[in-house]
Amino acid sequence: MTDSNLPHGRDSLTEDLRWRGLIQDSTGPDELRDLLDGGAATFYVGFDPTAPSLHVGHLMQVTTARRLQLAGHRPLLLVGGATGQIGDPKESAERTLNPPEVVAGWVQRIRDQLAPFVSYTGQNAAQLVNNLEWTGEMSVVEFLRDVGKHFPVNKMLAREVVRARLETGISFTEFSYQLLQANDFFELHRRHGCQLQYGGSDQWGNITAGVDYVRRRGAGPVQAFTTPLVTRSDGTKFGKTEGGAVWLDPEMTSPYAFYQFWVNADDRDVTRYLRYFSFRSREELEALEKETAERPAARVAQRALAEELTTLVHGAEETRQAVAASQALFGRGSLDELAPETLRAALTEAGLVQLTGELPDVAGLLRDSGLVGGLKEARRVITEGGAYVNNTRVTDVDATVDRADLLHGRYLVLRRGKRSFAGVELRP
Repeated sequence: MTDSNLPHGRDSLTEDLRWRGLIQDSTGPDELRDLLDGGAATFYVGFDPTAPSLHVGHLMQVTTARRLQLAGHRPLLLVGGATGQIGDPKESAERTLNPPEVVAGWVQRIRDQLAPFVSYTGQNAAQLVNNLEWTGEMSVVEFLRDVGKHFPVNKMLAREVVRARLETGISFTEFSYQLLQANDFFELHRRHGCQLQYGGSDQWGNITAGVDYVRRRGAGPVQAFTTPLVTRSDGTKFGKTEGGAVWLDPEMTSPYAFYQFWVNADDRDVTRYLRYFSFRSREELEALEKETAERPAARVAQRALAEELTTLVHGAEETRQAVAASQALFGRGSLDELAPETLRAALTEAGLVQLTGELPDVAGLLRDSGLVGGLKEARRVITEGGAYVNNTRVTDVDATVDRADLLHGRYLVLRRGKRSFAGVELRP
């Protein structure tokens, strides 16, 4: 998977990564540049199966892997069947250990999710690897003798997250995680010629321990870098909404909700997100940044990012449906053309009220949906021309809805004014 029209355009790969803000720390800037801008190198990035799906917080690592492969390097995408059973230490408390059979199921789901992001053919074909392959066969004695003896405890204690846990307590299980991850780098170097590891900035201690361990085993040289922590300008956590995490699995976060997450990005954040996640050229991104500064209300950058990432994660048809739903709900497209799954997902995001039996009149529907505080307010909104059912304005305060008006036989889209809408689902 190589491309002469690489997304970094006039820059070298290293220059492009730095311009995008994708390199926070590295083991050696000159050595890293020589490796990335030289011939094809094999690199790895790891994902622990701590949930049944990846979320948008993982996109930094996934899209960076795609970016490196486009530049001619070979990806090893590691899913931690072993490390996922242990868990990297958290600053707050000990992790809950998941049963091995649960972790094994999550490993397969995450492997499937990673598949669309890279190419598995060509000279630099990507490969999925599982660290349970080499870790699961080691005995305790082998692990302590062959791996543990290379790790000075004073250095392990100096790791920030470990220091934070010393007062409240940390188990040997989580304390040993660093050794497992470091051994992954050594095994991938030995088995696949891996020369580079990268990960999030919170992994710097584990990553440098791996570089040092490879050296102590008489192998190498190897390099490493970290990507920055993705933040929001308003202080809230990236990748979270009122409904919880934004997952890559369409069953856990619908493609419409995924699309809306990016459309709703703050103007202060969207230009950083474009540089981090988009595969557009530097010239295209600078043009989008300029247009966003000049016409922020148009949300050009947000829509460009939302369409690009939704297509990458969910495909072109789901993106088309998400865009169509986004337009139709505000009266700029046909609701009849939306697939029932997309329509329900969009209405769920807005607020979906489920009713049984006979439908109330339009005023009652506005009240039940929460768009108004009561029937008196509902009648006023209708009289003033601000009420819509399925994008059709309702002006009669006594108007009712026929079952023939239900979209897909069960849904109604209610709107108050231009931007406030909600959904009704009639259940059997």
